[in-house]
Amino acid sequence: MAINPVISFKSSDNTTPKRVKRGVLATSILGTATVLGIISHRQGFKLSNVPKISMKDWAIFKITPKSLKIEEKEIIALAGGSVIGGLIGGAIFDKKSNFKAKLKEGLNQILGNVIVPVAFVGGASRLYRKYEPEILSKIPQIKKNSNFIKLVNRGLRAIPPVAVTGLALAAGIISGNKVSNFINEKLYKQKVDRNVKATDFAPHVDDLCLAITLMAPGTPVGEVIARTIPAFLTVPGYQTGIAQEK
Repeated sequence: MAINPVISFKSSDNTTPKRVKRGVLATSILGTATVLGIISHRQGFKLSNVPKISMKDWAIFKITPKSLKIEEKEIIALAGGSVIGGLIGGAIFDKKSNFKAKLKEGLNQILGNVIVPVAFVGGASRLYRKYEPEILSKIPQIKKNSNFIKLVNRGLRAIPPVAVTGLALAAGIISGNKVSNFINEKLYKQKVDRNVKATDFAPHVDDLCLAITLMAPGTPVGEVIARTIPAFLTVPGYQTGIAQEK
């Protein structure tokens, strides 16, 4: 069957009623929190203990050698919970006929903004770690013993992982957009007009957090940043639930 003329949809709409936005935000948070609870339970954190302990000792906040691990598969699961929550919220609170747009945006979010970028970043991080000693051995270091020089040397050694992360993330976002557009076109037999713009890179904080976490596994910085990922992953569900047909 031939592809029909271009169809456009937008992931957010300033005219979307506040009631819809609030409802979708709540269900997206609930979807993410539900999956986070399942992940925590599977990693040995007893949910029955949550009401009995202080918030700082919850699995999502506690940083120890046996901390909650949030890596590729956990991010995909959390995003899936968020998108499902957003779809449910959109169906409940948005009485207009916009569910097809929400399904399209949901596919774009889970594939284009999560699975493909996560695969690129995860693959790049594993490849980098495999060759990290050889790569860092080529980085020049200044042979002076002062705090400033130590800082400069540390900055020079940070260039390779930062460059790998940036390239992998950019390639993942662009490729993910193309993949999700292609699948939407095949499913709905309509050409999808949803191009990547500079502003599309802003919401990918969760991918950036993942990249830092994978590039610096087990470090305090990596562990702290990993704790913010679930909060950022409520965004795909929210964008899914408020999507509107143009």
